[in-house]
Amino acid sequence: MALLSKTQESYYNISQSFSGNGSTKVFTLTTAYFSTLPTAETQFDVFIDGTQISKSNYSYSSPNLTFAATDYNSDVQESDGAPKNGLTILVKQTDAAEEYGNYQYINLKDIMNNFMIAYVGEGRIIPKVSKTLVSFHAQRGIQEMSYDIFRSEKSQEIQVPPSLTMILPHDYVNYVKLTWIEDQTGIEHILYPAMKTSNPKALLQDGNYNYMFDEANGELLEAEDSTTWTKYKANKIEDATDTERTREDLRQLNIGQRYGLDPQHSQNNGSFFIDNIRGKVHFTSNLQGKYVILKYVSDSLGTEAEIQVHKLAEEAIYKYIAHGILSTSANIPPVLVQQLKRERFAEMRKAKLRLSNIKLEEISQVMRGKSKQIKH
Repeated sequence: MALLSKTQESYYNISQSFSGNGSTKVFTLTTAYFSTLPTAETQFDVFIDGTQISKSNYSYSSPNLTFAATDYNSDVQESDGAPKNGLTILVKQTDAAEEYGNYQYINLKDIMNNFMIAYVGEGRIIPKVSKTLVSFHAQRGIQEMSYDIFRSEKSQEIQVPPSLTMILPHDYVNYVKLTWIEDQTGIEHILYPAMKTSNPKALLQDGNYNYMFDEANGELLEAEDSTTWTKYKANKIEDATDTERTREDLRQLNIGQRYGLDPQHSQNNGSFFIDNIRGKVHFTSNLQGKYVILKYVSDSLGTEAEIQVHKLAEEAIYKYIAHGILSTSANIPPVLVQQLKRERFAEMRKAKLRLSNIKLEEISQVMRGKSKQIKH
């Protein structure tokens, strides 16, 4: 059975076209062009020979589109509403999500069905197993591969507010990098984490240094930001002068920035601190008003649309499921479990090499750059 179930028109335009004959007023929409048929007129637009038709000139009862008699659009419609002979009627869905490039992936349902066919049954390595267990190990495999193999990298761009904070994305697992954007060129400049400071939980105290508690529930009261981080983000290195502070003060304040020239800190891009407990990213004051990009990895289990596997790693997920099921089952020969473990490792390694997307031309460019003569 062919894997492509849609037409190219459906893929590129999410639309279906018809040809008018001057008498037909009813046209039927089909799933060959739409993943899900529209249920209301507000979900699509209708064009005849490039002219958009008012919604008052047609009605829709899924899956049939019916044109009504009209005194308007006489150049493209007959008096009874039928599109004129030879003209193209285009029905374009407006509320459908774009699904470009989805052929390179296989979804969870197909993974489970393929696994049940190939690995489960009489005479197979797994005689019997529930789909629930297959689904569990499939999702665990997708989750593990997302971190190191699939490179499921996402990104968010914001303008740093006066609070100098950014809320972590709802599906955030770990960051890849943060950058700020140069206004004129759009070039990204990498930001480095603040290694010499943090934002600890700051407990509120009264004038006698006793802890303060919430009268309603007796819980400790906390400040939104600690004094540690407040002072760090307010500090501006360029404001420090020898007359204001001693050289030792400067050395301690700007350690690794002015002195020692640690490559991590010998730049003025700014820095950040990720507070995983509060779910926020804190930036230094020189980044206020600038646009920053957070690139991060997720586990690919956040939404149904994300639970998919690249076809270059399809065999790896099957081996992961098979090993996961048999390694947790009783009375399975250890030699079979070890064999599947080796096969799983080999397929995951193969998938990682495939998805690394290394091209010969790119390697050649790098090697040409390495061959340049350095002049003193």
